[in-house]
Amino acid sequence: MYRFFAQPQVDQLSHQIFGYEALLRKQKDDAWVLPDSFTEISVADQAQLLKRTATALHVAATNQRLAFNLNNQQFRAPQTLDVILALKDQLGAVNLSIELTEAPTLAEVIHFSQILHQHHIKLVIDDVGTGSNTYSNVAPFLPYVDEIKFAMQNYRSAGTPEVNPISWSEFLRH
Repeated sequence: MYRFFAQPQVDQLSHQIFGYEALLRKQKDDAWVLPDSFTEISVADQAQLLKRTATALHVAATNQRLAFNLNNQQFRAPQTLDVILALKDQLGAVNLSIELTEAPTLAEVIHFSQILHQHHIKLVIDDVGTGSNTYSNVAPFLPYVDEIKFAMQNYRSAGTPEVNPISWSEFLRH
């Protein structure tokens, strides 16, 4: 059995929740744990779980964002784009964001961003600073994506002082 747990996304300036990131978990014994592989549940099944999560959170009524992650295998699957567009149609006014946990090719980002943006779906590169998702690798995506999210745990584990999110915003503007 699978379900999404909603992690609030908080605006650092206003301290208000502006949305949720849906984190997929699998029931194992009496606990909810990360799946062994995120591809063990289809994107179509994830979309149904996401629809239930959006309804439970009332995100459409509160004009909040709902984000969920895709890895490259899921992102590149032939049916994924159709599933996402159908989900957006079902969710209506929900602000939907797709967060890519691995850097795809620039051509893929351009193609997907054009289609997703036509349907008012945001495209986000997640976990920048992890694996191949270095800033220099994802910098060419900036004109085509709505956000990049740095993996703060990588900076903390490396002994880097706490980073102020506002300073990252300033960094990205330059």
